[in-house]
Amino acid sequence: MRRLSALSVLAAGSVLASGAFVPAQAATAAAPTITAKGGYVMNNGTGKDLYKKAADTRLSTGSTTKIMTARVVLAQPGLNLDSKVTVQKAYSDYIVDNNWASSARLIVGDKVTVRQLLYGLMLPSGCDAAYALADKFGTGSTRAARVKSFIGKMNSTAKSLGLKNTHFDSFDGIGHGQNYSTPRDLTKLASNTMKYSTFRSVVKTKKTTQKTVTKSGGYRNMTWENTNPLLGTYSGAIGVKTGSGPEAKYCLVFAATRSNKTVIGTVLASSAVGTRTTDAKKLLDYGFKR
Repeated sequence: MRRLSALSVLAAGSVLASGAFVPAQAATAAAPTITAKGGYVMNNGTGKDLYKKAADTRLSTGSTTKIMTARVVLAQPGLNLDSKVTVQKAYSDYIVDNNWASSARLIVGDKVTVRQLLYGLMLPSGCDAAYALADKFGTGSTRAARVKSFIGKMNSTAKSLGLKNTHFDSFDGIGHGQNYSTPRDLTKLASNTMKYSTFRSVVKTKKTTQKTVTKSGGYRNMTWENTNPLLGTYSGAIGVKTGSGPEAKYCLVFAATRSNKTVIGTVLASSAVGTRTTDAKKLLDYGFKR
């Protein structure tokens, strides 16, 4: 029999000391190329880095900011998810005044629960829902003071979680020059927030219809669809949040579970909606191979 050269053996695959044969492709999966300026993926169970591209570069976050909005709300002591919040005109006016503000289309005078506001925050990415939550859970005698207090809680939470390259100056991602994070920090934030069962339930929901109480005491059905394109199109997808904006471009924090392994990650400043999705799928595929 003709003896194979050492070079031939290496080209065909890797031979372990035990004699087991491992294909070279499985041993060294090539890292994907993405269009996003920054990307990061980790094993959610172990915290192991699986992919890095400008992972610690500060970038605008767009509506992925709302992950922190939800995190602050869910961490409130004695939180009652069924407590009612009356929709104020200020929330509606905010949407009108900000061209990039996405809306849950809350109706002034309606009474909605905190739980419903979380759905309105995370599915259609409602900036009006974010405003309502900041107003509800901030402290102070004026709305402006309460909002400022809530943003302060966002930043103190970031600090407590060790997110050293993260800062918020808004409750929804429509920033004022100091709203930024990194792919690594946002991934760690999402991983931490996914520990809340309410958050997990919300962000994996593709569509929901919620009944709210109208100003006159009647009822209204509000239907919200999730902006996350991975839900229903990527096997095992479980969340978490899209983002966009003039500075942020197109962002996506994503997570999926397959065979008891959860991969979680972020792409920031991708070039378009479609490439944002493609980037995320590439990174998830790669993460599951690692």
